[in-house]
Amino acid sequence: MEQAPSDPERQLQPAPLEPLGFSDAGLEAAVGEQAEGAREESTGDGTMTENNFWLKKIEISVSEAEKRTGRNAMNMQETYTAYLIETRSVEHIDGQSVLTDSLWRRYSEFELLRNYLLVYYPHIVVPPLPEKRAEFVWHKLSADNMDPDFVERRRIGLENFLLRVASHPILCRDKIFYLFLTQEGNWKETVNETGYQLKADSRLKALNATFRVKNPDKRFTELKHYSDELQSVISHLLRVRARVADRLYGVYKVHGNYGRVFSEWSAIEKEMGDGLQSAGHHMDVYASSIDDILEDEEHYADQLKEYLFYAEALRAVCRKHELMQYDLEMAAQDLASKKQQCEELATGTVRTFSLKGMTTKLFGQETPEQREARIKVLEEQINEGEQQLKSKNLEGREFVKNAWADIERFREQKNHDLKEALISYAVMQISMCKKGIQVWTNAKECFSKM
Repeated sequence: MEQAPSDPERQLQPAPLEPLGFSDAGLEAAVGEQAEGAREESTGDGTMTENNFWLKKIEISVSEAEKRTGRNAMNMQETYTAYLIETRSVEHIDGQSVLTDSLWRRYSEFELLRNYLLVYYPHIVVPPLPEKRAEFVWHKLSADNMDPDFVERRRIGLENFLLRVASHPILCRDKIFYLFLTQEGNWKETVNETGYQLKADSRLKALNATFRVKNPDKRFTELKHYSDELQSVISHLLRVRARVADRLYGVYKVHGNYGRVFSEWSAIEKEMGDGLQSAGHHMDVYASSIDDILEDEEHYADQLKEYLFYAEALRAVCRKHELMQYDLEMAAQDLASKKQQCEELATGTVRTFSLKGMTTKLFGQETPEQREARIKVLEEQINEGEQQLKSKNLEGREFVKNAWADIERFREQKNHDLKEALISYAVMQISMCKKGIQVWTNAKECFSKM
């Protein structure tokens, strides 16, 4: 596969958000004014609320999930889930509220959108998609990707993905993203016509660059190590949470035995019967409450999973930088080799062993005309190499500048989101414990009245 385009203008600037002539005039009017300035590249140093004109102009939601049956590319019947995306202008035109525009998308289409964004915006930490199959779940939840509870959680995750992209100062302006929200038919064909697959870097080339680059940027090396450690830490945290949830589920459910025993006991007691029966009822309520508690807790686990997958997005930026650095080093090495050949031809001395040198010794020296012709060709190649090296240097510096700006934006977002998620998780645990205390307080009152 070919390398990503070397043209820094196409690589680093978002596609224009052009008027597309769709039926929803209200949506176009909402974003049309901002579309005119879509080619003005953002520096990436703004907060998420300063540049998200999409979220200021329209509301984006994934409101429904629907199980469907159809035929795939192999003409085989399959069952899949489709998600309803709704976009609605938050502004009023001529005093009238704009109606909601909606279309259905499959999970694979969300994947296609993200793959496109990864190719055309390699300097950006592209928001991840929610998991395709459930992981790190407590035993009561199904790992089946068609399970209604899992589908609902994935619906929320897909909506969050769209909101992340819409709030990004650069990604929100991309034409393909706009079409994803507004054009149901032929959208895949439009994406494929961009040729993004041909521009994607091959995994083999990326792996080769990782091991062969000679002067890696220390900042990106440290960032790559940080992303590995972040993924490892969050994975362990999610595993611990799943084990705690399993044990907590068992403890709560065992409390249901109190209810059964108290109920049986009340049948043989006259004076104590009512108190025991009431206490048993409170124990049954306590035992059944854990189902809703742990299902709500999955919401906080999904927030952690998002940053588990963000770690791979960070590594993608690092891999792209390694590829660019590797190409730069190869270009510099090739240029140095051609300069040495030109010098050797001009002076008539050979500094290193070469096949050409052995051929000269065996078959005689070149004529002056032949040597001059070769020197001229090499000089032209050297000039081209110097221009190419200069271009790659400029492209590399621009990539580092834009990538680091987006990484800083991501760090602020990460710190804020994880702080909020952990605080909310702690508050939920405190609330759960308070409910448990209240149940036992009620049971105590029942015992006191016996």
